[in-house]
Amino acid sequence: MEISIRVIGHVESSLHTRDQAPKQGEEGSPPAVLVFDASVKDALADIQVGDRILLLTWLDRGDRNVLKVHPRDDQNTALRGVFSTRSQDRPNPIGIHRVTVLSIVDPLRFQVSDLEAFDGTPIVDVKATLEGIVE
Repeated sequence: MEISIRVIGHVESSLHTRDQAPKQGEEGSPPAVLVFDASVKDALADIQVGDRILLLTWLDRGDRNVLKVHPRDDQNTALRGVFSTRSQDRPNPIGIHRVTVLSIVDPLRFQVSDLEAFDGTPIVDVKATLEGIVE
């Protein structure tokens, strides 16, 4: 089976390397900007300042051959299978980030907090958090 994922935008951030990035976004990440393709503008229409959203990214600098890691890169901890960790190194490097919309710069650019993704990281989806779903 072949699966195709379409990139719908990218991250603009001052984070460029693993050494600069916190392990989790709420651990001191700088504000970042989500830049979306015009083709998804209508899908973004109801996102507002203050919303908590789930951002799915393609962790393009992750190593897809890694199956075990030391959690949080702490060599004193036992190796664990990557599926029991949040490591970016994994067979399918899909990142999940719970972020808060700080401002809407324009309809295709949202400033967010709590994002530890690197500058240029591809965005593949956005989802409402459970508390943010409107039915």
